[in-house]
Amino acid sequence: MSFERVELTTQHPFQCIPITETVQTFIAERGGQNGAVLISGQHTTTAVIINEMETRLIRDLEAWLSEVAPADRAWKHNDLDLRPNIPADEPRNAHAHLQALLLGNQVTVAVQAGALVLGQYQDVIVVELDGPRQRKVALQWLPG
Repeated sequence: MSFERVELTTQHPFQCIPITETVQTFIAERGGQNGAVLISGQHTTTAVIINEMETRLIRDLEAWLSEVAPADRAWKHNDLDLRPNIPADEPRNAHAHLQALLLGNQVTVAVQAGALVLGQYQDVIVVELDGPRQRKVALQWLPG
C-alpha cells in the first residue's frame, strides 16, 4: 500500500513536530527508491512545512504568525452567533485557520536512492496552530 495516515498528539496551542524520520520510514517500508512523497495535513488549523527545526527560529515563527493573524482580533469566524449549527464546544480559532493558510498544509519531497532529498538543515514539520489535539497527516508514495 502506498498510502498511510500518521496520527499525532499535540501538547500545546502552537507546536512544531518534525516528522522527517516518520516519512523516511514510510518510504523504506514501501521499498521506495526514486520518486516523491506527498505529505498532506488533514486539518484546517495545522500546516505542513519544510524548514529548519531550530528553537529560536520556531519561536520567531510563532511570534510572526501571532503578529500577522493574532488570536485576540475580532475575526468574523469567531462570532459563533453568526454561524448556523455550531456545536457547543466550537473553538474561536479563526487565527489558526488564517495562519495555516499562510503556511500551507501540503508539501512534496523528492526521493532519490530511497532517501528524502532535503537540504542540510531541512526537516518536514507539522505545525499545530490550535492545539492540543489529535491530528492526522497523510503520506502518499509517488513512484518515479
